Amino acid sequence: MCHITDPIDRALLDDWQRDFPVTARPFAVLAQVLDLTEADVIDRLARMRAAGRITRVGATIAPGTVSASTLAAVAAPEERIEEVAALIDAEPGVNHNYLREDRWNLWFVATGPDREHVNDTLARIEARTGLRVLDLRLVRPFNVDLGFRMAAKTPRVPAPRRIDRAAMQSGDRDLLQALSSGLPLVAEPYAALAKSLGRDSGEVMERIAALHGAGIISRLGVIVRHRALGWSANAMVVWDLPAEQIDAAGPALAAHPGVTLCYERRPAEGVWPYRLYSMIHARSRPEAREVLAGASALPELAGVSHKVLFSVRCFKQTGALIKPKEAAA
Repeated sequence: MCHITDPIDRALLDDWQRDFPVTARPFAVLAQVLDLTEADVIDRLARMRAAGRITRVGATIAPGTVSASTLAAVAAPEERIEEVAALIDAEPGVNHNYLREDRWNLWFVATGPDREHVNDTLARIEARTGLRVLDLRLVRPFNVDLGFRMAAKTPRVPAPRRIDRAAMQSGDRDLLQALSSGLPLVAEPYAALAKSLGRDSGEVMERIAALHGAGIISRLGVIVRHRALGWSANAMVVWDLPAEQIDAAGPALAAHPGVTLCYERRPAEGVWPYRLYSMIHARSRPEAREVLAGASALPELAGVSHKVLFSVRCFKQTGALIKPKEAAA
């Protein structure tokens, strides 16, 4: 576990996980706020990226807006976990892959430019591993804007944002893919990004601002590796309740302090009955269980059967695949 003790590094992570400046020299804006030089801000972020504390300075994209994705799981035998995880990670469309405490133990997110691409990814994983893949498609999100505050007991989660898909224009997919990979850590990152895309920097910044305003970019800023920063007791809690109860239970669960993600997914008939999903990211298992106890006591969830799957290892964590790539051989 790695705690941030430097107050300036902590401020960089606390205050700039969202609403990152869209201006020619954004790191100079951060430098002015923090009473640093622009070069020092860039150096600190580069150092934290190299140390694995952050993945990038860039964007997260609202699910289902410009690409397809699904949460999936396999039940890998204990002796095959490393092998199966490597086969899953080899797929370019897999952007998260976690080992969790359950018979269904490898949980990953498959992304792609369209549903066919995601289906092909899951089919290849089934063929190469010889294991059934649960395809647990998103029905609706209640909270998917994940951020972590180093100086607060629970993460700060903003209210859900309205998404305007009509804001998308030609060329935006390339831009969003680049932002999902991360901005260059240079004095003029948007100019460098625009040059790599063969576009004008002013026009690129206008599009980023428009896509952020439309909710398609759900978060623009520093994307942290929460486990590396001390949020190491992370549990996916799944709730078995009928679809008609989720209208009330979903928003109530999403608003509960300590619940960092919440969404409805399709169950897998006869295998996985759970429809409502939530994530609890905590510093210790007792802290996580305290959050869960409070959630379980909500009137909308009282007496509802649920399962807790603690994460024990992260195999892969990258940005989503929006533009197609060749599958791994």
